Amino acid sequence: MKNINVNPITIILAFAFIYPLGKGFFQKFSSSNLKNEIENVENTIIFIFSLLLGVYFCKKIFFHQDNGIYKRLYEEIPHNIISYIDINPGIIYIVIMPIVIFILYKIFIYIMELLNKITLNPLLNGIESILEHKSDLFKRISGLVFQLPKSICYIIFIAFILNTLSIFNVSPSINKYLGQSKPYNYICRKVVIPITNSNVAKQLPNILNDSFKVVEKNAQIQNPNINIPSNAGNRTIIYYNGVTLAEGVRSNAQIDNFARKLVSGQKDNMAKANILYTWIGKNISYDNDKATSVLNNDFNIKSGAIQAYNTRKGICFDYACLYVAMCRANGFKVRLITGEGFNGVSWVSYAWNQVYIKENNVWINVDTTFYNGGDYFNSWIFERDHRDPKIAGQW
Repeated sequence: MKNINVNPITIILAFAFIYPLGKGFFQKFSSSNLKNEIENVENTIIFIFSLLLGVYFCKKIFFHQDNGIYKRLYEEIPHNIISYIDINPGIIYIVIMPIVIFILYKIFIYIMELLNKITLNPLLNGIESILEHKSDLFKRISGLVFQLPKSICYIIFIAFILNTLSIFNVSPSINKYLGQSKPYNYICRKVVIPITNSNVAKQLPNILNDSFKVVEKNAQIQNPNINIPSNAGNRTIIYYNGVTLAEGVRSNAQIDNFARKLVSGQKDNMAKANILYTWIGKNISYDNDKATSVLNNDFNIKSGAIQAYNTRKGICFDYACLYVAMCRANGFKVRLITGEGFNGVSWVSYAWNQVYIKENNVWINVDTTFYNGGDYFNSWIFERDHRDPKIAGQW
């Protein structure tokens, strides 16, 4: 009998959705518990609404305060508090967001109580009298229907909790199941990501899966999908999406000449590095079809700097390789970094760059793939959605 792999995240979400519906059907509505059930639904909806609104406001104030009222609120916060938050960004999720959510929840509860006295309570008195004369099946179906908002609220709430756990990497195994759970991914895309204002996830909708594969192969093993040199001996060779690192960052005269011309007239190395970052971010599109192929271990595709430049598309490894090639053409020291990136849903295998700025004697982080999701050139937000960096190569 074929083994069936059941995703525990999917089971949790399914149970959270079905349980209130089943409870409402089997217990059914009665004249004594109708008001309590409605109030429970209201409280659940208010809590979810407060949660979404609290997360949204905190994100806009502390992460995306571009203009308007959010920028003014951010500027009103004492500088020493902002400095502390910059060093400890987790405090936003652990302390500030819960406080904001709690305050909003209390405000909305008070408003709803006033509205109930004016509108809902008289209406419920009428519904109570109607249900008393209906059949048992009608009462059960009514019980199920009134529990539907609660079911929806439950799964949204659990999705937010799981998303937060994923951000803090509570468990690698949980992160794996999150990435594979289709209901969780759907809820994140439709609710969590829009509310949390995750521009990265909005701009790269198919980066949810691990589309960056690092494989170690013995050079003597014959693999029809990978070209292994005949004189390689017994060396262990590392392949990135089916090619070696040297093949991936390989450049040509066309790329080199273009990269030099692109920054001509600039003397400041930081400005030059930023120009290269901006050009790749604006002109290379994320290749969703290629991401799917790599996810399915299909390496019969070309990867690397030359392919990305010629086709104007690629995935994270191709972006990073092209940045290496263009930096090397201008005499920069540059690295290709492998690690994990957070896409708004889960952590996935990922690649980005570091470039050495000689004037400042410092290596800075650069992520051209995430360009459309925000400022990822030497930005303070970089460590928020990049982790476990390892130097794959330096030139």
